[in-house]
Amino acid sequence: MISLRAIEPSDLEHIYAWENDPSNWSYSYTYTPFSKDVLKIYIEQAGQDIYTSKQLRLMIDLEENGTIKTIGCVDLFDFEPRHQRAGVGILIGDEADRKNGHASQALKRLISYAFSTLNLNQLFCNIAVDNTASLALFKKHGFAITGTKKQWLHINNNWVDEHTLQLVRS
Repeated sequence: MISLRAIEPSDLEHIYAWENDPSNWSYSYTYTPFSKDVLKIYIEQAGQDIYTSKQLRLMIDLEENGTIKTIGCVDLFDFEPRHQRAGVGILIGDEADRKNGHASQALKRLISYAFSTLNLNQLFCNIAVDNTASLALFKKHGFAITGTKKQWLHINNNWVDEHTLQLVRS
């Protein structure tokens, strides 16, 4: 079973590993590693209200056989309360935890929270056209491609287009 929760100081090692893994950088607009000190400050400030910080990171916990394991995180970013929208990002940290439906369960919970609790009208995400797993995940949950930015990302010395997807509350 998947649950979402606020960041705790004990999550530092997970976040440090994920944010400093260069294989995650090409899709996350990260270009340099983060120090533990910088991430400690980020975690301390993560308790700010989303209306103040304009972002929210929730940790994804997996409970199996009475054991809880943190496997990833979901983010709301570019939160715009006036226009009732936010961007969505998701990361499952370890390859072994991917392709098991965990990201789908986490995204379903985040969508429910965004529409029911935050009263958002829409969510959006930006996904490289070659990131077929993420495209399939978001499309499964009703996101539709609404545009394509040509040669938007420079990944492994190649230009890659990026889709914008939106989910409008029905």
